[in-house]
Amino acid sequence: MIDESPLESVKSNIVVEFDSCNQAEIVYESILLEFETAPDFRSSMTIELEGSSIIINIDAEDSTSFRASVNSAIKWINLALQINNLTI
Repeated sequence: MIDESPLESVKSNIVVEFDSCNQAEIVYESILLEFETAPDFRSSMTIELEGSSIIINIDAEDSTSFRASVNSAIKWINLALQINNLTI
């Protein structure tokens, strides 16, 4: 029988690796404010820079808010990369 109770929480660390430490730092600095000011009704996100990687930590109350947080993080990173490519 399938348990019909909702998930109590979803936690994950997502590592995004870049070609260089410089590129990772540019993206990190570009999206840091988004992570600090994102609404946190049902989930929270933090971001860390480690060398050429950005680590995104997500703690969500349910799978829907987890998915929304992942989508937001991906959009912010993608936008930062697109803008950076325009300015090179």
